[in-house]
Amino acid sequence: MERLRKIGLSALILFLSGQIAFAQTPPKPEINPEDLIERLFPIPEDDIDYESIYEVLLQLYLNPINLNRADYESLQASYLLNPNQIESFFKYRDQHGDLISLYELQAIPEFDLVTIELLLPFVTLEEKNQRTKGFWQRLSEEEQAYFIFRHRRVWEQRRGFSPADTSSTGRISSRYLGDPNDLYLRFRIQHARDFSLGFTLDKDAGEQFTWNPTTRRYGFNFFSFHFHRYKVGKWKTLALGDFQASFGQGLVYGAGYTLGKGAETVTTVRRSSVGILPYTAALEFGFFRGAAATYEHRKWEFTALVSYAPRDGRAREALDSLEDTNNLISSFNQSGLHRTPSELATKNQFRELSLGGAIQYKPVSRAQLGATFLHTAFNRSWIPQQRRYNQFEFRGRDNQLGSFYFNYNWKNFLFFGESALSASGGNGTVIGMISSLSPKVDFSLLWRNYGKNFHSFYGNAFAESTRPINERGVYMGLEVRPDKKWKLNAYYDFFRFPWLRFRLYNPSTGYEWLTRLSYRPSRTLNAFVQYREEQKDRNLPDLNEPATPYRSQAIRRRTGLLNLDIQLTKNLFTRSRIWWTGVDFGSNSSNGFMIIQDLRFAREKWKITGRYALFDTDDFDSRIYAFENHVLWTFSIPAFSGQGQRYYLLGEYDLSRKLRLYFRFARTTFTDREKISSGLQEIQGSRQTETTLLLRYYLNR
Repeated sequence: MERLRKIGLSALILFLSGQIAFAQTPPKPEINPEDLIERLFPIPEDDIDYESIYEVLLQLYLNPINLNRADYESLQASYLLNPNQIESFFKYRDQHGDLISLYELQAIPEFDLVTIELLLPFVTLEEKNQRTKGFWQRLSEEEQAYFIFRHRRVWEQRRGFSPADTSSTGRISSRYLGDPNDLYLRFRIQHARDFSLGFTLDKDAGEQFTWNPTTRRYGFNFFSFHFHRYKVGKWKTLALGDFQASFGQGLVYGAGYTLGKGAETVTTVRRSSVGILPYTAALEFGFFRGAAATYEHRKWEFTALVSYAPRDGRAREALDSLEDTNNLISSFNQSGLHRTPSELATKNQFRELSLGGAIQYKPVSRAQLGATFLHTAFNRSWIPQQRRYNQFEFRGRDNQLGSFYFNYNWKNFLFFGESALSASGGNGTVIGMISSLSPKVDFSLLWRNYGKNFHSFYGNAFAESTRPINERGVYMGLEVRPDKKWKLNAYYDFFRFPWLRFRLYNPSTGYEWLTRLSYRPSRTLNAFVQYREEQKDRNLPDLNEPATPYRSQAIRRRTGLLNLDIQLTKNLFTRSRIWWTGVDFGSNSSNGFMIIQDLRFAREKWKITGRYALFDTDDFDSRIYAFENHVLWTFSIPAFSGQGQRYYLLGEYDLSRKLRLYFRFARTTFTDREKISSGLQEIQGSRQTETTLLLRYYLNR
C-alpha cells in the first residue's frame, strides 16, 4: 500500500510540475535522434565513420529496454545511466519487485526528472507477448513495418558529370559513369526481442543504375539484407544475411561503432557485449554476411558465426619463385564508391571467409566473463606495397585473433577489460573503470595498449586512431553535478604511437583534453560553454632539402563552443551557437569562426527546422565541424573552411497515418573562391546546393 501511495504521489508531482501528463503510464516521448546522437558522438574528425556509428546506435535505441527484465549489461549499454543510478535501480527492484508504472522511477534514489525524461523514450514495462500467435501472423500484423525511399542530389554540375575532354596526347579524361542522383531504399519490419527482417538498396551519386551481372550490379549498386529471430526456445539469437557483432571491449568484435571522447565523458568509454546485431547501413564494408546464432544454457551463452562476404580491392600481379602469376591484394577500397571505370574495377574483387564465435558466462548478475575467436581468410594474399610505416601491418592470406574479457560491478564501481592476441603475436589490451564516487561525482579511467603488429579487422576498441594498432594511452573522464542546474564534464587523454604512422616519419606522443560547463535552470533553457585542445605530431613539408624530408613537428588545435538552447513555447525551439578554432603549427597560426542560429517550429502533423550560419576560417587546418539536422535516419556533420554562409530548411509533414514526407534544402555560398572542391568533384562557381527528399510508408497503420 505504501508503494502504491508513493507511485501516486510521484505521478501527482509530475502532473502538477507539468513535466509529464497524468496517466496510468507516462506518454512515451518521441525520440529525437539528432539531440541524442550529438550528445553521445565523439568530437568530429575526418576519419570517423559517422554513418555506421549512427546506424548501429539508432538500432539499439529503437528496441526499448524492459526495465522489469533488464540486467546490468543492457542498462550499461544504453549510455543513459551512471553506475550509481544503475546500482540504485537494482536495489530498488530487488526490494520492491517489478515496477508497476514508469511513474515509479520517481521513487528510485538518484533518479531525477532530467534523468527520467532522458530515459523514457527508450524503456518500457510492457511485455507484449504475441507469441500465442504464429510467427507469420505476428509478422503480417506488426506495426513497425515500413518502407523508406530517399533521393539526394547536388544541383551544381561537378566536373565528373561534364563531357569528357581529350588531352594533347590523345588521352580521354575520366568521368563518372552514372547520373548525379543518390538513391536509397529500405524495408524493415521488426518487433523488439522477437524478429527483425529487412533489406537496404543504395546507389551513390555518379554510380550507374544498371543491371550488369558481370560487374555485380543489379540496379542499385549495393544490396544488404538481414533476417533475425530472437528468443526461440534456448536460442537467444538466430541471424541470416548481413550482421555485426559486439563482444567485450571491441578488440575482436566492435560492431562498427565506437564512442568515447565526447561531451559524455564517463559512461561512453566502455563497450558493451550486445551480441549479434542486424546490419542495416548502406556502407559496403565492416559487416559479416552469412549466419550467426547465440545459444543460452543457464548462465552460459555460446555464439557462433560464419561469413563469406565480397570485398572491394585493387589487385596487382606478382611473379613468385615458381614463375606463376598470382593476383595479390594491394589495397582495399572502403569508400564503397564505384563511379569511374577505375573505381568499378575494385568492386567485389575478393572474398573474405570469417569463422568465429564467443562464449559468455555470468556466474552472478553483477559479473560477466567471456572469450572470443575469429578466423579470417582471403581468397588472395593481401600484400600492400612495402613502406617504412607499414612494415608491421598484416600481410598474408589468413589471420586468427582471440581474446578474453570481463565486466564486474562492485557497489558503485564497474570494472571492465579485454586482452587479445593475433596470429602475428601482436597483443591488444584495454582495462578500465567507471565509478560514481559520490551522488554528484562520476569518474572513468581507461588504459589501452595496442601493439604495432596487432591485427584486428573488425576491432573497434577505444582508441585515438581509427583502428586498435600501434597505440598506448591513458584516458580519465569526470562528471560533476554540484546541484540540479549545473554540470561539469571533463576528460584528459594522453596517447603515444610507438611506431611510425601514415605521413608521420617517427614515433610520437600527443594529448587531448576537453571541458564543458552546462547550466540548465529549467526544462526550457540549456546553456553550456566547451573548450577542447589537442596536440599531435605532423610531418613538415618536404622542401627538397636534405634536412627536411624526415622531420615532424607538433600541431596544436584548440576549439571553443558557446551554446544556448531555449524552448520559447511548446512549439518553438531556438538554438544559438558560436564556434572558434585556433591552430598552431610551428611558426604558423590560423583561426576560424562560425556563428549558427537554429529555429524549430512543430505542430501536430508537421515540423520545420531551419539554420543560418556564417563562417570564416584562415585555412583547412582551422576548419569547423557543425552537426546538422537532416531527414529521418540520415546523418550530417560537414566541415567548413574558408569564408561564406550556410543555410538549410528541413520540413516534415504527415500526409496520412501511414505516410510521412521529409524534404531538406541546403546551400553553402563561399565569398573567397570561384571553384569548390577539386578533381572530378570540382564545381565551377561559389555555391553548392543540395536537396534531400525522403518518404516513409508504414504498411500496417
